[in-house]
Amino acid sequence: MARDSDPDSYGGRKGPLSKRTKKRRDRRRRQGTNSERAARRASLKDDVWNIPNILTFARILAIPWFLYLLNRGTPTDCIYAAIVYGLAALTDLIDGYLARRMGVVSMLGKFLDPLADKLLVMAALIWMVPMGRIPAWAVVLLLAREISVTGLRSIASGEGVVIAAGGGGKAKTALQMIGILCLIIGYPYYMSLGFLDLGEVDLVLVGRYLVYISLIFSVASAVEYVALFSEAVEAKEKRQVSE
Repeated sequence: MARDSDPDSYGGRKGPLSKRTKKRRDRRRRQGTNSERAARRASLKDDVWNIPNILTFARILAIPWFLYLLNRGTPTDCIYAAIVYGLAALTDLIDGYLARRMGVVSMLGKFLDPLADKLLVMAALIWMVPMGRIPAWAVVLLLAREISVTGLRSIASGEGVVIAAGGGGKAKTALQMIGILCLIIGYPYYMSLGFLDLGEVDLVLVGRYLVYISLIFSVASAVEYVALFSEAVEAKEKRQVSE
């Protein structure tokens, strides 16, 4: 019957292991395994609990608070809801900057950051449909565009193709952000720009027009993404053929 042997025993000669040698070997293996597990846990912890990811988590956790204030519906509550929404949206700029500055760009952050943005926008728009502040068709078009572009980017990422945000997408985001803030505030207010008296401005109406304009940029940027994706895939195929 074969017995365990170890080249380190008996002065480097192979031979049967003593019980003490076996215990030392098993202990070293356990210590190595425990060290590897501890390193993986530390790496995962660092990947999750860093400042950019904490800000992203805060953006997601702000959604119920924002919806609660919006649902109360008083002018004061709507202003508070707009402040919470604005601060949550602002963290999107801050966490991306900090992730690059601190060198903590992670796979989890790449997944959570766009997810938090989509959840915040979707929650705001869907919640305001029954409130009569935005028509359902506009929300359906906006959400369809977001889901389509997100899916396209996922396919592109799987093909090793990176699609950068174009000018149309950035304009759409800016108009959409201001439009949603106006819709959240949701009441007429007297406004003036220095010497120019605007009188009473219905912010719901302003918000709707801004969202409608953002729809134009949304469709245009979606077409732009499709064109960029096609060009990138074509270029990749040509490189593969030439190689």
